[in-house]
Amino acid sequence: MKNLYGILSLSIFVSCTNQVKEKPIEGKVEREQVTVVTKVPGKIAKLLVEEGDFVHAGDTLAILSIPEVDAKEEQAKGALQSADAQYNMAVKGATKGQLVQLQAKVDGLKEQYEFAKKSIGRLDALLQDSLIPQQKYDETYAKYQGAKNQYLAAQAELAEARGGARQEQQIMALGQKERALGAVSEVNVAAQEKYVIAPQDMSVETINLKVGELAMAGYPIINGFLDRSTYFRFTLPENKMGKLQKGEAVEVEIPYLNHKKVKAKVISIKALNSYASIASAYPDFDPQQAVFELKIVPEDVAGSKDLLTKTLVVLHAN
Repeated sequence: MKNLYGILSLSIFVSCTNQVKEKPIEGKVEREQVTVVTKVPGKIAKLLVEEGDFVHAGDTLAILSIPEVDAKEEQAKGALQSADAQYNMAVKGATKGQLVQLQAKVDGLKEQYEFAKKSIGRLDALLQDSLIPQQKYDETYAKYQGAKNQYLAAQAELAEARGGARQEQQIMALGQKERALGAVSEVNVAAQEKYVIAPQDMSVETINLKVGELAMAGYPIINGFLDRSTYFRFTLPENKMGKLQKGEAVEVEIPYLNHKKVKAKVISIKALNSYASIASAYPDFDPQQAVFELKIVPEDVAGSKDLLTKTLVVLHAN
């Protein structure tokens, strides 16, 4: 009799075991995230958004106070003015007053040269008639050559003053000017960084700093979700992949919305590197199996934008 009860109990246990339903394929609602960071350090002067706000690409999210940039801007502008003046002086040459002085110098030396030229002409005739000694002629001729060379040198000096500095000096001055222009442009770029701009249409999830707090370069000020980026993430072991393939149409159930079902499509399947990356709350498969991540996108993207992130969903494959 005891053996009969044992057999019946075993039969009932086996029957109940066979009737255990297979665990559904569970996943999570996810959205593509974006992090807005600073490029230059500064204090938060204003926050123009709040958590939960929806912003468009190009909207100003926050304004930083960067006094160092203002100081560098004044320095860069002063350096540019100095370099610009140096370049103009190298190109234009001497001032109007300097040109007047040089012209007067040239005119005076011209008079001396012409006088010396006339003098040597007269002495040349007297020397031919032996009316003056050779020494007297040679002294006058030397003075003539000196006056001539001084006159030619003054002419060259005037021409150089009118034509500007030599080409190498102009190139050097131009290089200094371009360097100063680059410094001004760099400061202007840094000044624009005081405005923290939304890179894309996004919903603000978290704001990590308050007004008055310091944000270092590269600090994530705001985290958000990209608009129209809702998708479903599932992690499956290799023995449950079955016929799931990229491009396959599936149905996803959303329990918290009274088990609402939405049509979706598998857009990517990739192997995961670690067991800890799974999305299922209570995995019940062999850790030795390879684990794959399925990214499934709803067909009605606009209608799925209000789904709560990280909520549970269930996959129903065809």
